[in-house]
Amino acid sequence: MARRRSRSRRRRPEVATEATYVCDSCGEEIVVPLDITAGERQEYVEDCPVCCHPMVLRIEFDDTGDATVDGEHE
Repeated sequence: MARRRSRSRRRRPEVATEATYVCDSCGEEIVVPLDITAGERQEYVEDCPVCCHPMVLRIEFDDTGDATVDGEHE
């Protein structure tokens, strides 16, 4: 009977697919989709889906795939 060797594989860290921020205008917690293919540091403007105020979103991914999102008025 042949024995199988156990191989330890390094797993790539799981990358988050969405994150949240709190809108400065209305105070609602907003969920945004994340796309690591756009880079580890991202900045773009998006309107709040609740109150429609434009927000500058800054997204940073760390080495483990976790994302931090900061939003402030444009």
